[in-house]
Amino acid sequence: MVIDPGEFAPAKVNLALHVTGQRDDGYHLLDSLVVFAGAGDRVTVAPGTGLAITGPGAASLPVGCDNLCLAAARAMGGGVRITLDKHLPVASGIGGGSADAAATLRAIARLGRPLPRPEAILALGADVPVCLAGRPARMTGVGEELQPVVLPPFWLVLANPGVAVPTPAVFRALARKDNPPLPPLPPLPDAMALAGYLAATRNDLEPPAMALAPAIAEAHAALAATAGCLLARMSGSGATTFGVFATADAARAAASRLARERPDWWVVAAPSLG
Repeated sequence: MVIDPGEFAPAKVNLALHVTGQRDDGYHLLDSLVVFAGAGDRVTVAPGTGLAITGPGAASLPVGCDNLCLAAARAMGGGVRITLDKHLPVASGIGGGSADAAATLRAIARLGRPLPRPEAILALGADVPVCLAGRPARMTGVGEELQPVVLPPFWLVLANPGVAVPTPAVFRALARKDNPPLPPLPPLPDAMALAGYLAATRNDLEPPAMALAPAIAEAHAALAATAGCLLARMSGSGATTFGVFATADAARAAASRLARERPDWWVVAAPSLG
């Protein structure tokens, strides 16, 4: 008997995120360098209806009709029973819900159904298109414009201090919404070169998020202080922070130290994907 392994839904990490404007309809324009980590959820589908959530993060994500997995299934005609093995923290700036929706789309497409039109995919959430592509990209517009990029191999340590930061509140607290875009991406031969490039960029949502939730600044400082961390930053609108590391050994040692020192945090080391 062959067991369907399902579709992996990796964490999305905004290595840099510049807010470059705001449309008349209220949507913000972004310029973001996105990568995916080898840590995430897993989605399986079978004939039927409904959604079952398992895994260590199940308790934090109640089953509701607004779940993005169910929305993705409806966009592809429904008629499937979804099982979501939840590991990523909820509402944490690493695209968990969007990654789950994208994995649901891929899983149903493997049944022979066509993917929805691009506008229907974007309607599921601004991060769903990049999560569906599942490879490093420069994401612009409101999330619909994707340019694949080549990044060197590196490792990430993700740390979430377990605080909730509402995304609308972070955007409202932005000092300005017409910031310059990312600088051009040069050839990046290794993790050190990547960190050097990222040092000239920002996450424009980081200062307002830290003001709303000081625990993010604490996680950022803790990551930055670990041996081998080339750069620390918040992802998305928070509260997950990440550190860039050149090697698996350095990342795993840093994650192990943080997990010992802060057992109440969600901490994981993972390679970058793609």
